[in-house]
Amino acid sequence: MTRRIRLIADDYGLAPGVCAGILDLLDRGRLTGTSCMTGFPEWPDAAARIKPLCGRAAVGLHLTLTDQPAITGRSSLAPEGRLPPLRSLALPVLRGRVDAWDVHAELDAQYNRFVEALGRQPDFIDGHQHVHFLPAVRAWLRARFSEGARPALRGAPAIGKAAVAPKVAAIAALAAGFNRSMARAGFIIFEPLAGIYDWRQPERFSPVLQAAVEALPQRGLFMCHPGHVDETLRARDPMQSVREVEFSVLASDAFGASLARAGVEIMDGKG
Repeated sequence: MTRRIRLIADDYGLAPGVCAGILDLLDRGRLTGTSCMTGFPEWPDAAARIKPLCGRAAVGLHLTLTDQPAITGRSSLAPEGRLPPLRSLALPVLRGRVDAWDVHAELDAQYNRFVEALGRQPDFIDGHQHVHFLPAVRAWLRARFSEGARPALRGAPAIGKAAVAPKVAAIAALAAGFNRSMARAGFIIFEPLAGIYDWRQPERFSPVLQAAVEALPQRGLFMCHPGHVDETLRARDPMQSVREVEFSVLASDAFGASLARAGVEIMDGKG
């Protein structure tokens, strides 16, 4: 029996080059779908380009609470109008120093921009730098979506003994209790999360991808960050040349051959 794996590209909408790379891979059938950042001025144009793929590809919302301009402007979340680095977000949110209402207002704005541009609810929701695992975001998810109309969510990684174990453990700690509590609330959870590696070492991507081809369960999710580097990306995000590496690996004949050898297919947006 053919096993199917779910490959999701993060950060659609971050920069034109990222969007172009993701759209190319979707057209090649090398991705299940992508999650969208809706806070940038280019979002309406990016949305128009991906809208025809809705239904064939899984198109989700990439909740963003770090490192980018806040749609809602200045607040306890973004005192200067810019969302804080993750290290300056997680603890203040957990300790109540950031007003949950401000977090929810920003998430509402991002969600509303998604729906306005695409005319539909996201197929799934995840978070930039895994912010969807934060308690304030869990509360927003429960409040925003009614039972029976709840999108799928990206779940936690499995703890293992790989070289990236400390990074996996940190994400798993942030996600403690997420899978069980959100499943109990009626959300479908894609688990385990795969694709975690030190992106400062681009050569690690291919082995991590191959491990997913060989062993990722059908309910799991492999996240990736392919794209092309342009001036907009250089101004917005430190993750740059590795995106070209990920794109090249995913687009390669070698990757296609590895799927065929393993008897694996990439799930489409209906899977």
